[in-house]
Amino acid sequence: MSWLSKVRKSLSSLAKRDTPDNLWMKCPNCGEMLFSRDFEANLSVCPRCGHHGRIGAKARFDQILDPGYAVLASPKVAENPLNFRDTKKYADRLKAARAANPYPDALTHAFGTIGGAKAVLGVQDFAFMGGSMGMAVGEAFVAGAGRALAENCGYVICTAAGGARMQEGILSLMQMPKTTVATRRLAAAGLPYIVVLTDPTTGGVTASYAMLGDVHIAEPGALIGFAGQRVIQDTIREKLPDGFQRAEYLHAHGMVDMVVHRQDLKGTLAMLLGYLERKEVA
Repeated sequence: MSWLSKVRKSLSSLAKRDTPDNLWMKCPNCGEMLFSRDFEANLSVCPRCGHHGRIGAKARFDQILDPGYAVLASPKVAENPLNFRDTKKYADRLKAARAANPYPDALTHAFGTIGGAKAVLGVQDFAFMGGSMGMAVGEAFVAGAGRALAENCGYVICTAAGGARMQEGILSLMQMPKTTVATRRLAAAGLPYIVVLTDPTTGGVTASYAMLGDVHIAEPGALIGFAGQRVIQDTIREKLPDGFQRAEYLHAHGMVDMVVHRQDLKGTLAMLLGYLERKEVA
């Protein structure tokens, strides 16, 4: 046996150290290798390029709401009403999504305060079937708006969705007018409805409650639109401008009121709720 083989054999007998697979991550925008713990401590924003990573409902609640908030129960709806199946049963897709996520569907609410201002906060999680809008999301939105009416406080929603949930067909599209009516109830009561557009917000969500707020805030670089860029470009047969459908482009063209860094989001929401909350006349 050669000396090289002896060395190789001795090295293979050493115990391997257990190293977590998710210790490091690569920024999807600039490619910088980031220590995962530091990335999370920076609110999942790349310290080099400022890219805002996608985060779940629990992280949003912790970042925006003051300590002591309460997560609201998700309303029950009929599951798989069309008995839909593609390569998998819709029921199986729901089961897999729930196993991988902490909440039962794409939209979850919590009640608490934001910088001392009472509010109901709804968060759409893109990790749950692309944040798609189905009957559960529509019913959750109405319930969140109803809780805001009952508490006489503002309603804030962070949107993130690929659009309507195709497995529920026309029933998913019916959530567009349903949620629109809920926003009108808030307006009639004089309660603020604030939308935080996060990456991505597209399709039927953009065409309904995501663009009906009293104030529209967008996170930097967020993709916001209805149809996809390739569909639009092929339809109008023109090259789209740089940054089209990104938060900064929409802000420059009057579709978004402000683009706010995640570190400043809580303070901005607290300020807006203070300005817009209904004042009782003595």
